Amino acid sequence: MNVIEVADPADERLADYVRLRDTNLRRSLEAKHGLFLAEGEKVVRRALRAGYQPRSLLLTRRRRRVLDDVLDTFQAPVYVVDDAVAEQLVGFHIHRGILASFHRKPLPTVPEVVASARRIVVLEDIVDHTNVGAIFRSAAGLGVDAAVLAPRCADPLYRRAVKVSMGAVFTLPYARLTDWASGLEDLRRSGFTLVALTPAADAVPLPEAVHRDGKYALLFGSEGDGLSSRWLDQADVRARIPMAVRDVDSLNVTAAAAIACYELMRSA
Repeated sequence: MNVIEVADPADERLADYVRLRDTNLRRSLEAKHGLFLAEGEKVVRRALRAGYQPRSLLLTRRRRRVLDDVLDTFQAPVYVVDDAVAEQLVGFHIHRGILASFHRKPLPTVPEVVASARRIVVLEDIVDHTNVGAIFRSAAGLGVDAAVLAPRCADPLYRRAVKVSMGAVFTLPYARLTDWASGLEDLRRSGFTLVALTPAADAVPLPEAVHRDGKYALLFGSEGDGLSSRWLDQADVRARIPMAVRDVDSLNVTAAAAIACYELMRSA
């Protein structure tokens, strides 16, 4: 067990954890080094169980003993710092007292991810990491087999997405489309019925759009504008979640995804 006490927040050994709220810096740093961060005991344990290889672990002194049961097999440095050092380093108070840096795994292709799947979610340009994490958590918990992301969709392994998903991003297989324009047609050729979630008045109620038999891909659009007209036009069916109040025509994308994934589970 390689436990190292560090007193200086500028120590280069802690570079993986620097300025976690600086999104541009983090994207550049994490892409360059092929890493991602996990925060909190449960999430770190889930990353380890999912087979991700750690680069290092950062513990505040008050949380020094919380992972003792796994540290004997931890093949990476364990840095222990005071709360004040951690706060200077990352830019905010780490109330859970645990951060870990992990190596990313090679991302599988879409055909590999959907080969044995029957229920998938497809995210088009959802750019908020919190929303991506919440959708992954609902999808994983409600029996969805995989997720497919458009090229501009937010990174599921960004720290905020990982945290909100409570580690579901480690267990739900996902892949990223290389071609936004033709990617849906590839899914259709794989046997999926493309179901576009939209509040449009001409959309059918969601329970009528999915049935026990068949393979379904639920399409969700960006937080503001929803699905693009191109993806709506390519869908096999447009579906809506019926609203009970006339002045509310839709739900936010995370709530809609949770309901839609539940409906998929009921129809399985």
